[in-house]
Amino acid sequence: MEAGGAAASRLHRGLLPSTGAALTIGFTGPPGAGKSTLIDAFVAELRKSGRTVAIAAVDPSSPLSGGAVLGDRVRMGRHTEDTGVFIRSIASRGHLGGLSESIQQIADVLDAGGRDVIVIETVGAGQSEVEIVEVADVRIVVNAPGLGDDVQAIKAGILEIANILVVNKADLPLAARTVRQLRSMLSLRRESDRDVPVIETVASSGQGVDELLRAVLKLVPRTPAEREARRRARLHRLVAEAAAAEVRGRIMGRTDQAVLDALRQVEAGELSADEAARAVLKLCRDECDRVPPLAAYDTRVERNEPVT
Repeated sequence: MEAGGAAASRLHRGLLPSTGAALTIGFTGPPGAGKSTLIDAFVAELRKSGRTVAIAAVDPSSPLSGGAVLGDRVRMGRHTEDTGVFIRSIASRGHLGGLSESIQQIADVLDAGGRDVIVIETVGAGQSEVEIVEVADVRIVVNAPGLGDDVQAIKAGILEIANILVVNKADLPLAARTVRQLRSMLSLRRESDRDVPVIETVASSGQGVDELLRAVLKLVPRTPAEREARRRARLHRLVAEAAAAEVRGRIMGRTDQAVLDALRQVEAGELSADEAARAVLKLCRDECDRVPPLAAYDTRVERNEPVT
């Protein structure tokens, strides 16, 4: 799944009917907040109830090999002998948003593999890590004491996506002030969005982790209809992302005169970028009407034959 390509696409298509049972929990937050240590303690709490867990830890890419740095595995070492816990470090490969481009497909593999809970940890890049909302059923934003002034806490876009807010390292000075900042931020939301618990934890000792697990379990979809709606929404986003990538690839690969004319008109101020995009998309759509049916395309891909 990380490599992508036709083989990964066929595999993903085949395993999708076996997905939808696992609960996906996303941990995000700024660097140094203690996400990995908190996940280690959280997984230990999950294992007490017999739940199997898969951890997908998205790490920064190595500048030399392009692979994951593997820092998270070091902090979760106590689970390495537990067959009920699977840990995989995944390189971000320069993908923005705190995740990797293939994270949704990887989560589906772990789901189809029979894990009860999938934990996804983002890179830890700061306020822009909001892509986790597209993947996880429950989003936990981990903070550390001393976020900055009140305005900084309020404007941090990453906090907007939280189902649960955690102040980790709550035994340090300024922890109570950080809790107040977060609750102040919540008071400025619409009334329907204010019901977000703020939980204090000390991951190194396990303090507050049981309370965090209880808060997570309250957010688990209870009925088959709720689970199906959650799964359908995620698949909807997955198809939309695939469509966006396909359209971007087609447009970036075009250098024909019609596209060059559209670019010239944008440069001259005769068209806006939005208007030019619609014009180029119409060209692509008209060409799509002249290509072979999808069934023929799929057959050639299965035989690994070139498709123009």
